[in-house]
Amino acid sequence: MAEISQEELNERIALLRRFRSLLEQQRGKFQEYLNVLEKQQDSITSENPENLLAHTELEQQVVKNLANLQKVIVPMAKMYNAGNHFTATQEDAEISKIQNELSDLQNKVLKQNEINRDLLRVHIDRLKTQIKNFQNPYKNNRSVYANATAQNVATMIHVEV
Repeated sequence: MAEISQEELNERIALLRRFRSLLEQQRGKFQEYLNVLEKQQDSITSENPENLLAHTELEQQVVKNLANLQKVIVPMAKMYNAGNHFTATQEDAEISKIQNELSDLQNKVLKQNEINRDLLRVHIDRLKTQIKNFQNPYKNNRSVYANATAQNVATMIHVEV
């Protein structure tokens, strides 16, 4: 086992703590995303388009935040994994626990997302059927604005002063 300097040890500890902090932030964002998806499901089933739109916009913001966070986490994870871990610390165990929780949350998000997509498909199919079956009540009625060729309509007005 090679000895490492105190400075290198401090750098590794700082890296470890920063990585853990980023993973905790990501876990929080995934939990937020899951909550938005669950509320979105309620909006779909209650057929509330305003709430659905609001949840969709919120979902886009959360996904964007997750993508930005992922840009930082990926290189940090590479640095973390590249470092030689001389001893298994409590921090390493916590990072493993957070990564497992993240994996579980990601699976829950994927399942909820699939549920929402299926609900939206059903809702869209129902709307298509309603539109297809829609009957225009004025379809065979003559419009008052239509060309009046068959009716006797005055074309000249006589005005006396």
